[in-house]
Amino acid sequence: MLDVRRMQVLRAVVTSGSVTAAAAHLGYTPSAVSQQVAALEKEAGVELLERVGRGVRPTAAGRLLTEHAALIGRQVAEAETALADLRAGRTGRIVLRYFATAGADLVAPALARFRAAHPDVRVELRLVGQSGAAAPDDEEPDVTLVVHPGDGPAPAAGSRLVHLRDDPYRAVLPKAHPLAARRTIDLADLAGEPWVGSERPGPCLDAVLGACAAAGFTPGFAVECEEYATAQGFVAAGLGISLIPLMALGSRHPNVVVRKTRGPEPVRTIQAVVRESSLALPAVRALLTALREG
Repeated sequence: MLDVRRMQVLRAVVTSGSVTAAAAHLGYTPSAVSQQVAALEKEAGVELLERVGRGVRPTAAGRLLTEHAALIGRQVAEAETALADLRAGRTGRIVLRYFATAGADLVAPALARFRAAHPDVRVELRLVGQSGAAAPDDEEPDVTLVVHPGDGPAPAAGSRLVHLRDDPYRAVLPKAHPLAARRTIDLADLAGEPWVGSERPGPCLDAVLGACAAAGFTPGFAVECEEYATAQGFVAAGLGISLIPLMALGSRHPNVVVRKTRGPEPVRTIQAVVRESSLALPAVRALLTALREG
């Protein structure tokens, strides 16, 4: 294999016209330059320079390698510029996984702010479940948004958890419900109600069940549902009450009311799982800042 550094030495000799001039330009001794050219000729298996008077000129093979050396030099310079832009956060590509209810309320405004400040950084979005799970052949993301309690299991090696926001649950009631007149509802007051489930098993449902347990009861689910808009429809029909996270209540059914809860207030914790190697990039850190700012 041809040595790229020796090719650059050859290029210096050809462009300057002599070994002595090339040595002065490179800061080498003439002997060192001659040795580098001789080693490159041995690698190439052909003569690269021929003497002309007190100088040298390239052979056909020497001209060929000099042209490629110039091309390599330009490509290396471009790579250095691109790397500097990446290190400074001016360019790059970030793969972000997010779950559906984080899209409109969290990801969209954050991404708009980020793009205004970093127009040349491409953010590629991947929609996944709230656990952050994706297809086995999906590209490894830089950032994955998940519902993850602060005391939950640690992320996989090479990743770090970054807290983004706490998303409180709201009680969703039929408009005619006796508790609808209250501005805030004690969670224990919902103990005897039929419930419309809005969560599948996982950290979101755990947040609801944990709060209910702290209030002294286990909810009785009359309707099982794993989709927030559909859960609102069941509530509007009078089939029960539900707890739905605030981020999922951007669109509200006209026949329900939404009230704060207390004693305790159920909350799900939104965190970002970030690859340690990606966290070193300024653009990734800027995106996390935009996400934390809501």
